[in-house]
Amino acid sequence: MAKAKLTTETRTDIYQTVTNAIIAHLEAGTRPWSMPWKAGSTPRPLRHNGVPYSGINTLLLWIEAQERGFSSNYWMTYRQAQELGAQVRKGERSCVVVYAGAIERNEVNNDGEEVETRIPFLKTYNVFNADQIDGLPEHYTAAPVPHVPPSGRYEAADTFVANTGAYLRHGGSRAFYSPAIDLIQMPAFEAFIDAESYATTLLHELVHWSGAKPRLNRNFEAKRWGDAGYAAEELVAEIGAAFLAADLDIALEPREDHASYVAHWLKVLKEDKRAIFTAAAHAERAAGYLHGYQSAATKEAA
Repeated sequence: MAKAKLTTETRTDIYQTVTNAIIAHLEAGTRPWSMPWKAGSTPRPLRHNGVPYSGINTLLLWIEAQERGFSSNYWMTYRQAQELGAQVRKGERSCVVVYAGAIERNEVNNDGEEVETRIPFLKTYNVFNADQIDGLPEHYTAAPVPHVPPSGRYEAADTFVANTGAYLRHGGSRAFYSPAIDLIQMPAFEAFIDAESYATTLLHELVHWSGAKPRLNRNFEAKRWGDAGYAAEELVAEIGAAFLAADLDIALEPREDHASYVAHWLKVLKEDKRAIFTAAAHAERAAGYLHGYQSAATKEAA
């Protein structure tokens, strides 16, 4: 498979370059947001100071780690490595991540009024994985902890969902979220092939639940199954579930997707080079929103 590399040479249109990389994975039959976790503690990619990356950068670094066989979760710039007394090995190739910001300035409108204008921008910078760097403190390159699946349910996922107060019902053979009655419907736990499948499917539906009007009010104007709005919401739920699975240390094994789902995602991505950025941003917002319920539940229990 020809891989779209995110290098300084191809970053003139970072939206298109990133989208091409995602498309290449989907066309090869893999979901780039669905990687089995090697570590048992922090599957999210981390900055040099331990702060997790978010949104589209999580996807970019997951892709790079998988393709290049990196085991460390830590990433840093050349200068940050030097400040830690370490050195990037000669000949190592960096990875590109993005930073979204905005410039605010005052302008005069057609009515002669001074208004504040916000101009968004996107820039890139280069990072290296800790596996590419010599002399780092030991915790940056510690051997990954093997993932040990539970003998039964993922209690962390059950607790996470329960803390949101989402209306959850079991039965039938389909998993879905019904906006009409604000309900998450799930088949019985025993109907799933393993605990990971149940937990990640439940998290997928919970991300849909987060987008309801009383909550995040996420609206892509979907009118029917398979249209662009439907596909966009499904992308958010897929990526959001991957983020939550990483946060809860749930191994997200690759699965075979229905060809129709992949076709819808590809259509959206090929028609809008910013779609994956939008989906990742909404997914991150949903994950953060759902984590907010956990903090509230902890305070109430104290």
